[in-house]
Amino acid sequence: MNLIKLQNEALEACIDVQGGKVHRLLSRDLQVPVLHENPSGALFPMLPVANRVADNRFRLHDDEVILPNHNADERFFLHGDSWLKRWDLVNVTSDRCVLRLRSRLSCGYDYLAELHYQLENSTLKASLTITHLGERPMLYGCGFHPFFVFDAQSRVQFSASGYWPEDAQHLPLAWQAKIPGPANFAHAQFGEDAWLNVGYSGWSGKAVIQRDVMRITLLAQTPWLMLFRMSGGGFLCLEPQSHPVNAHNMPGQPGLQVLARGESCHFAMQIIVE
Repeated sequence: MNLIKLQNEALEACIDVQGGKVHRLLSRDLQVPVLHENPSGALFPMLPVANRVADNRFRLHDDEVILPNHNADERFFLHGDSWLKRWDLVNVTSDRCVLRLRSRLSCGYDYLAELHYQLENSTLKASLTITHLGERPMLYGCGFHPFFVFDAQSRVQFSASGYWPEDAQHLPLAWQAKIPGPANFAHAQFGEDAWLNVGYSGWSGKAVIQRDVMRITLLAQTPWLMLFRMSGGGFLCLEPQSHPVNAHNMPGQPGLQVLARGESCHFAMQIIVE
């Protein structure tokens, strides 16, 4: 079985071991979806890389690391490999489950990841722990990629200190402190029904989506948030990440962690439905 059903009095979730994804998240009181279902999954983990790395390579300790070719993208090791692999089910109860993934890649990534999904009252809690098992240290990053239902009656609000617009390859251009109106959600707005794929810094760690039938709060302890939407898509992706896009090639590699063998990193997110 690929699908695991979790539920409590407030929420129902369907977890897919293929990709470690949340296939569906539903408010049981309203019988209304919280997340937008699509072929990529309504929510999936990103590791050991979140988003894209320029030229699919970076330097670590004076060595060049060349990331592998990616079946889901022509140019990049997009979002890492975890969302494309089958996870092992370690434990499941009525309202929580634990998944595990062992991955070895020729570029030097060699890790064991543990993924927890839990329904607690009206909250979905998701957390990742990644342990490096390779002989040589390696650079890790991660995050979560939820697709929220978002229509013309929806509004989103979050604060940030600045943002990175994107180039033609969906990589960040120079950081800007002034965020243009359609990408500035300091005050709740719908924005524009158009392509937008940008990263924010100085995020407060909280974003609120107000829909006609529910209020959804996203929480994560990171200053970096990615936003993705497209015209007519009916969704809004708010992706908390441990690092900005292409941090691998930024000075100081912000937010990334070098893990020696046996060392771990952790990342967590909550989605509160009211």
